[in-house]
Amino acid sequence: MSADGKKLNTRASGVIAAAVMLSRVLGLVREVLFNSLFGTAAMGLFLIAFRLPNLLRDLFAEGALSTAFITVFSQKLETAGRESAWKLAAKMLTLATVFMSVVSLLGVLFAEPLVHLLAPGFAGADAALTVLLARIMYPFILLVSLAALVMGILNACQVFTAPALASSFFNIGSIAGGTLLGWMIDPGFGRGALVGLAVGTLLGGALQLAIQWPSLSRAGFRLRADWAWRDEGIRRILVLMVPSVIAASAVQVNVLVNSRFASFAGAEAVTWLNSAFRLMQLPIGVFGVAVATITLPVVSRIAASADADQFGPTLAKAMRLAVFLTLPSAVGLWFLAAPVIGLIYEHGNFRPQDTLETAAALQFYALGLVAYSCIKVLSPAFYAVNRKWTPMLVSFAAVGLNVGLNVLFMFRLGLGHSGLALSTAICATFNFAALYLLMRPVARRLETRPFLGTLLRCLLAATGLALVCRFLPEGVASVCPWEGFWLQGVVLGVTIPAAGAVYFALCGLLRVQEVSGVVDFLKKRLRRLR
Repeated sequence: MSADGKKLNTRASGVIAAAVMLSRVLGLVREVLFNSLFGTAAMGLFLIAFRLPNLLRDLFAEGALSTAFITVFSQKLETAGRESAWKLAAKMLTLATVFMSVVSLLGVLFAEPLVHLLAPGFAGADAALTVLLARIMYPFILLVSLAALVMGILNACQVFTAPALASSFFNIGSIAGGTLLGWMIDPGFGRGALVGLAVGTLLGGALQLAIQWPSLSRAGFRLRADWAWRDEGIRRILVLMVPSVIAASAVQVNVLVNSRFASFAGAEAVTWLNSAFRLMQLPIGVFGVAVATITLPVVSRIAASADADQFGPTLAKAMRLAVFLTLPSAVGLWFLAAPVIGLIYEHGNFRPQDTLETAAALQFYALGLVAYSCIKVLSPAFYAVNRKWTPMLVSFAAVGLNVGLNVLFMFRLGLGHSGLALSTAICATFNFAALYLLMRPVARRLETRPFLGTLLRCLLAATGLALVCRFLPEGVASVCPWEGFWLQGVVLGVTIPAAGAVYFALCGLLRVQEVSGVVDFLKKRLRRLR
């Protein structure tokens, strides 16, 4: 294996960040369009129905299965060569197809009790429609599981563009298919048209898988069913998956708990929280996921090689990069939550009150943004060093903390749905802190002092960003001749670039090491363009 396979590919992180940004923007377009057409109450039913297969996606496809498979597949490439890795991929794709088909069938059969478990506050026609939508969308877990496996294969082979673009095609398929089918069922986009959105979700999942297949063929993989599952590689993947599934199930228990609490606040609360979390996922997806995607294959190969001393420094570098990129987003979302929500979502049936409620949740979610991004980098690394039970134990501790905080914030302190967002942020911070402390003795050189130095410098630079976000909008609004939507657009169009420039400049003055990496990358891009 070349040395390049054991270094963080910053160019690839830029490609992934751009592709994920496109996906997140399309996801926002999807959500804004559907909220505008249906309103927050109807969309709350759809979101609960989609959450059922989506829980399994996080549990199996893009969580435990993806992490375990990438770890073993990357190590197989390093130690046994590509042909042996292809055989492992064929076996795993066959096994996943069979298992996820059974899971999809069970989900269809038991949709009604699952909906009641997830949203006990729903009753009557609302509950019946939610059950129907869930039954339509359950096969989504099969499609997205196969897409996640293909994505893992390509990432381990240092192919990043097509996998990063795959989720964009999910959004394109669900937007185009869902809107067209919904209109055909009910041109007035009443609740019956939600069935069209459910079918469109399946179409999007199929596109997410199909768009990656040509790249997989070019990489050398040939599709064939392989039923020889009594294989050492399969056994290692399944062994790795057990604690990962349990750990992910703990996370999903948190989602389940939050959904149950939110359903008692009304279907609108489900939509407010979902819309706020969608915006928070923009920087997580663009920066945190991009850094994590290039980090896991690298640290897995380092852990399997004789160069294991580089494991800690490589992981530390990835976390510092995640902090540098996501901290300004967290501060910006806190100060600009209301105008951002208003500009993006407040159309059609999404009312001003919906904007205020969603913005309140977004501010609390933003408090945990940096921790979320660092968890994306840190948690999978435990599997690379065979400490697979650690994330599980930490996740279970977070479940207990989340339940207690939900009761405290929502019922005792009266924070409503915003209290659920605050609880989520606190649990994410606890999760990261615990994982970091537990990784230190394992990685040996996790470079805690440079990490804290980067965090402190970025916090100081973010103070300047905060001042820009706090005072510049008022100045821009006082001289802008427009009102409403155009005023919000101009205010944000001036404030966000100005705040970003101030943050970047202050980071440069404070000698944040990651600034030089970004500058070097931009210089290389300019030279290539010339």
